[in-house]
Amino acid sequence: MKSFAQSLLALWRQLGINQRVSLILAALVVVAVLAGLVAWARKPDYQLLYGRLGEKDASAVISTLQEMGVPHRIAAGGSAVYVPSTDVHRMRMELAGKGLPGGEGVGFEIFDKGQFGLSDFVQRTNYTRALQGELSRTISQFEGVARARVMIVQPENRLLLTDQGIKPTASVFVELSAPRLGAEAVDSIRNLVANAVQGLVPDQVAVVDQKGRVLSAELKDDPALSNASSQIKYRQEVESYFAGKVQSMLESVVGAGNVVVRVSADIDTDQATLVEERFDPDSQVVRTQTNTEDVTNSQEARVGGVVGASANTGAPPDAEADRPVVSNDQTRKSRTTSYEINRTLTNTTRNPGRVRGLTAAVFLAQRTGGGAAARNTEELAGLRAIVVRALGLRPEAGRSVDDMVALQEVPFNAPVPSDLAGEAEGEAGLQRWFDIGSRYVPVGLALLVLLIFVWLLRRQRVEPVMLEALPGPAAAEAAAAPAPAEKITPEMLNELIKQKPAQVGAVLREWMASKKN
Repeated sequence: MKSFAQSLLALWRQLGINQRVSLILAALVVVAVLAGLVAWARKPDYQLLYGRLGEKDASAVISTLQEMGVPHRIAAGGSAVYVPSTDVHRMRMELAGKGLPGGEGVGFEIFDKGQFGLSDFVQRTNYTRALQGELSRTISQFEGVARARVMIVQPENRLLLTDQGIKPTASVFVELSAPRLGAEAVDSIRNLVANAVQGLVPDQVAVVDQKGRVLSAELKDDPALSNASSQIKYRQEVESYFAGKVQSMLESVVGAGNVVVRVSADIDTDQATLVEERFDPDSQVVRTQTNTEDVTNSQEARVGGVVGASANTGAPPDAEADRPVVSNDQTRKSRTTSYEINRTLTNTTRNPGRVRGLTAAVFLAQRTGGGAAARNTEELAGLRAIVVRALGLRPEAGRSVDDMVALQEVPFNAPVPSDLAGEAEGEAGLQRWFDIGSRYVPVGLALLVLLIFVWLLRRQRVEPVMLEALPGPAAAEAAAAPAPAEKITPEMLNELIKQKPAQVGAVLREWMASKKN
């Protein structure tokens, strides 16, 4: 270390005034750069504490951070607050304990304080306000939604209801931070609000954005398929379902990304009611049958006597008993039978949405690899038969299988990536290494610059000069050498001074120091 300091001191003595000034400025620049890199590396890493805050919530959060003495930054027009990364989780827990941020509107904390003497109407109004506030806070957490407001309309609770058809409704206003909100997110908002209010159905929830677009208009269920948007949506769902069945099956055979399937569905959108009444005269059935039976019994005594003389004489008193009696018995039966003809009444209601026909178009990628041959006709016919069976198609009169399913083998221009999960993991790992490097690379660069500067200083060594060019003890020592150099003329000395002034100056200083001694 001592020799290194002496060499630096000797080098410093050899430098001229301009070189010394340049070296001092270079050293100051290197020190300033190193100080800046170290300061930047030691600067706290700010991370997002809360974003998309309202004015009231942002003001409350910033005031609390100032009282606690936590360094913070404000961005995004005051709606985002950043704190050092080491304090993010701790500050979130502490602010949550204080009820911050409260979110847009009032939530169920309105019931934290007991309030006596309130009417039932005020209590129900407060409950509706709290429910609207909680739903607004929840919807604001959706990706792409900056702020949200929910309005719920519930029917009045009356003792005597005049209209049983009144149902609750809701409206949701969202301020989007993205150009457009996806259909899945809109449907999630509708179901979230509908399941939070008793008796509310998703179709009664309207979602509107700040541009005046009704985002929920295309999502309403239309069982009758009366409008064009409902018909297109239903057709897309049917076609996607059948295309997914075929594609998932073919990809297991030809490989993922080597098949493209498109299905076209013919949907019957007409609604009809058919009433059919049939009579069958050959199949008679007994409807009613009546049986009637009358029985009549009568007796009659006839006047008369024996033929002869006794008949002309008067009969004694007891002769009445001997008169003949005639009995009359009569029986009458009747049957009445009513027949009914067999009658069949059929009432059939046909709802829209019936699939009248399907057609499919399938593209297969050509085989790749050394010596891979194209698929022959039999292989293509077998794959076509599989598609037909998967779709449940039946050849109709005048149509063949080729008319319903078109299957063709073509070369694909670009391969479809199949390992998206691995790519996502690679990007996450790269981002993690980038974060680590952003903290430690500045320190490494500072050390590298310092080492390069020291190495350059150590490279600046004084090259030896032949001492025969100068008189004095150095020349005497050189003369004692076995192979003395020839005498140098003044012209040669001047040329040597022009070529290597630093070395000649060092030799002169050493010679003068030796003369003084």
